[in-house]
Amino acid sequence: MEKYIKSANFADTGFSYTMSLISGKHKMVILYCLMEYEPVRFNEMKRYLGTITDKTLSSNLKELEADRLIVRKEYPQIPPKVEYSLSERGKSLMKVLDQLCIWGEENRLTAMI
Repeated sequence: MEKYIKSANFADTGFSYTMSLISGKHKMVILYCLMEYEPVRFNEMKRYLGTITDKTLSSNLKELEADRLIVRKEYPQIPPKVEYSLSERGKSLMKVLDQLCIWGEENRLTAMI
């Protein structure tokens, strides 16, 4: 049975869904940071990312939390303390992102030759 592109719709694919969750300049880096160093506080994340505004980081963290990829834990103390970590769903996505890292390491050096 042949597949016809006429009836195909990219928006209906798992790939499209995954990309919608991690698209943007910072989301994959945020997830990678949490994979390596969790739990991470807001200012630690900001230092790790370098040039990112508070508003952009806050927005990205809220979106990742809404997509259930990260967990925000707030401690009832003064001054306020908030930590971010990967959810179980986020950890399952890291298997895929880890493969991207491996591919990048294997191919980064050969691209320089």
